[in-house]
Amino acid sequence: MALVKLNNRGVRSATTFGSISALGEMRFISKQTASADATIDFTSGIDSTYKEYLFTFNNIHPETDNKIFQFQADTGTNTSYNQTLTTTSFRTYQDEAGSETSLGYVTGSDQAQGTDFQYLAGGIGNGSDESGVGYLHLFNPASTVFVKHFISTMQFNEASDYTENRYNAGYFNTTTAITRVRFKMDSGNIDAGDICLYGIN
Repeated sequence: MALVKLNNRGVRSATTFGSISALGEMRFISKQTASADATIDFTSGIDSTYKEYLFTFNNIHPETDNKIFQFQADTGTNTSYNQTLTTTSFRTYQDEAGSETSLGYVTGSDQAQGTDFQYLAGGIGNGSDESGVGYLHLFNPASTVFVKHFISTMQFNEASDYTENRYNAGYFNTTTAITRVRFKMDSGNIDAGDICLYGIN
């Protein structure tokens, strides 16, 4: 049995401690690399193992110009990707000339009990030096009691030579466990980019 002696200066001595798992530690689950793909689907690895899941986006590049990167989710082995969402969205941006800046709510990117794919980044350019990066947190998808909340942030080169930061949040209005997530552009393919999935203790 481990013994710890304490005095007014703190720990005097201690024997061997048992192992303690690190809370908040990220555990890599899987990675998918786009190569002219219509969709990127994560159909495994999202379960009750973790209470929080993190998707990271690295250099997401659309095949055609001015496309919207978006996502939806589904339950069980279903593949309709039409779960009911209530969401909110705002953005900041500045053009390369420094002549136009903005911070504001984006009404066209939110949903009120909608079943469409949710915007993550709107209008990514397809120039050779243009792409989007960011992350999406999905909370407690295996819960059969609560709705499933998410938050996301993406930074990207907008097609008209703006830098834009998009913030989205909301919830899937279902108490059924979410088991799969799909990413895609509003039209055309995801030309390139990596999406990684992590679980967080």
